[in-house]
Amino acid sequence: MKFFIDTANLSQIKEANDLGILDGVTTNPSLMAKEGIVGEKAIRDHYTAICNIVTEGDVSAEVLSTTYDEMVAEAQELIKIAKNIVVKVPCTLEGIKAIKKLTTMGIKTNCTLVFSVGQSLLAAKAGATYVSPFVGRIDDISSEGVDLVQAIVEMYEYYGFATQVLAASIRSTGDIIRCMNVGADVITAPLSSITKLVNHPLTDIGMDIFNEATKKMRG
Repeated sequence: MKFFIDTANLSQIKEANDLGILDGVTTNPSLMAKEGIVGEKAIRDHYTAICNIVTEGDVSAEVLSTTYDEMVAEAQELIKIAKNIVVKVPCTLEGIKAIKKLTTMGIKTNCTLVFSVGQSLLAAKAGATYVSPFVGRIDDISSEGVDLVQAIVEMYEYYGFATQVLAASIRSTGDIIRCMNVGADVITAPLSSITKLVNHPLTDIGMDIFNEATKKMRG
């Protein structure tokens, strides 16, 4: 499973990258706004800064447009930022049409705002590189987000689609493990959810024992 960090915060991206476990970055207009990044030039400059940290892993840059022509034109500008930019496109009819065009142009895409198997099927048929089902938001309406991830994984395997399942809107380490168990190719999550995977009470107990033994050894 690949780990992407879902943030526009450069310090967190650098910390995750320094850990040696980071495979990519996802962000969106809400996350950009949270960091005070406003305006198209500022957004492009921020993506450049992200790609200067994460030079190999895919970095999803979301289009701000909503029509086919505008999304395609915007995507062509976004990919000029760095070779590892993946264009993030919403799962609308205009978005699916844009994904198909971008795929024929050799541009990687991430189909976002996916909440059903049917949407993920259209994204895959259009040639999306990634499809992003929103686990947490589905949980918010008393459904099971991980069940959707599993259904998409199984459908892609059955039909042989190459599109990777990128589980998004991950809010806990439990979500990460459950998505891993159902075969998600990628999860994108806040840094705190990823780093908490290292936590275990038996590790803490073991470290306390080791530390006491070390003190005795050192006199």
